[in-house]
Amino acid sequence: MRCLALTTLAAAFSLSAVSPALAQKFLPDDPLLRDHDDLHVAPMPRPIELSSGYDVIENTFFRKGPAKGASKPASNVNTLGEVPDSSWWTNRMGARPLSIQELVQGPNRGDGPDIAGTWSVIRGKAGGITPGVTIRDARGDVYFIKLDPAKYFGLSTGAEQIGTRFFHAFGYFVPESWIVYVRKEQLQVGHEATLRVLGSKPRAMVPSDLERILGGAAGLPDGRLRFVASKAVPGRVIGPHKYFGTRPDDPNDVIPHEDRRELRGYRVFCAWLNHDDSRSLNTLDSYVAEGGRSYVKHYLQDFSSILGSGSDWRRAVAPQNPRAGNEYIIELGPIARTAASLGIWERPWYGIKYEAYPQVGGIEATAFDPDAWRPEFPNPAFESMLPEDAFWAARIVSKFSDEAIRAIVEQGDFRAPEAASHLASMIIKRRDKVVGRYFRILNPLADFRLAAGAAGPEIAFTNYGEDAGLGSVEAYEYEWFRFDNASGATEPLGRTARAAQRAIPLPATRPEYLMVRIRSIAAGAEAWKKRVDVFLRTTGELKVVGLEREE
Repeated sequence: MRCLALTTLAAAFSLSAVSPALAQKFLPDDPLLRDHDDLHVAPMPRPIELSSGYDVIENTFFRKGPAKGASKPASNVNTLGEVPDSSWWTNRMGARPLSIQELVQGPNRGDGPDIAGTWSVIRGKAGGITPGVTIRDARGDVYFIKLDPAKYFGLSTGAEQIGTRFFHAFGYFVPESWIVYVRKEQLQVGHEATLRVLGSKPRAMVPSDLERILGGAAGLPDGRLRFVASKAVPGRVIGPHKYFGTRPDDPNDVIPHEDRRELRGYRVFCAWLNHDDSRSLNTLDSYVAEGGRSYVKHYLQDFSSILGSGSDWRRAVAPQNPRAGNEYIIELGPIARTAASLGIWERPWYGIKYEAYPQVGGIEATAFDPDAWRPEFPNPAFESMLPEDAFWAARIVSKFSDEAIRAIVEQGDFRAPEAASHLASMIIKRRDKVVGRYFRILNPLADFRLAAGAAGPEIAFTNYGEDAGLGSVEAYEYEWFRFDNASGATEPLGRTARAAQRAIPLPATRPEYLMVRIRSIAAGAEAWKKRVDVFLRTTGELKVVGLEREE
């Protein structure tokens, strides 16, 4: 599928006739590795604000995605079914294994805020689940800093640090972030600082406001307070993005958000790490200047309530409510059932047991079901997810080794080995459940590539299901076809054959395009028999150019 932004824009110039080249299934530059949705945009799209309450109501009571069961295939994938690099996404862990050093570094390119000098507070946030302030350090860099309640050292700050590294490794754009320890006296309210209180307009901030925000915060025995510092993203922030439709004043934003594979697959990542607060308010669009052009870049932010975190300073409650990940904030079915039974019927998640630590909170892996997982309220992109979208995301999840997961968890700096070990164990077990579910829904073959065999070129591939220990393949059934790139017609080039290994020899006949249809034969794994069609171009460089799956 070649429904990328550049292609969409180009098509606008040829409405009266269809080019013969565009009628072809594969074009000379397939598969595309980058979607050029970073074309210059002027003027800057207008900044927007999004109400949290309206966001809940709009997505709960007014379905914004396709009707149930009416999702179409993702529109922004290339001919191999992969998500090209774009202003939304950069292939990282899915493209190659990241080293432990790369994983723990995450998005960070500097050494964080200057902790030796004075921090000037320029904005305060007294409302919301987690209070915080925006500061400018002695270098002039701007950071948003958040704290933990004294009884829950590392709970939300550790989750933020860990989540930032996971979601960066997946491929999303996220702010740089650090765990830092600073004395309260180093923070001073700036002359033009403002404070935003929930339900009120911003007002001038005074020292007593800062005292209240910092009061009761977690710290070290030597008096230093613990913060997670997230650096301001480059460019000019213009508000969040929604998970449906497009932004009308951004001409690069032409693919409905619910049809973007990286936003559909985001559901799998969020389920794995229990990021139930994966709402629009925790996204950020920024108007950036790069390479002599300005365009909108799309970020994810605020991971402080993942992994069973979610300390609510307003109610002095921590960790996350057990409902998180198990039921929407407003879900009419359970509400009606509870009312009809006069409160006798209890939600199934009431009985889930959590081994809670002050640094970790409520996260478990026994009752976790990737399909049944719920965010805070319906998400149109999540609702549009198809099996191929889920498989794409699960492949990335599977690439996080136990060692990698433990190394990322260590970045939470919990200073409590038992808590870190418990959290890593839960993430590992939830990873295995994600993989076990989504590698069983279709034929789990991927990473098709050309290799040199004893008798000539072969198509080699990875079997993600077998590698995950979900079954053992007896043989790979395959059949070669001549493929007509103009009409899409196929012609068999021989009989169906079988290969014992993950390598299929190319036929002696080499038309311009070849297609091989592969099925995995494995006892008890019926979904693995679904076809995978792999397309090759033989002119010029012999190359794998396309992939289609039977869902």
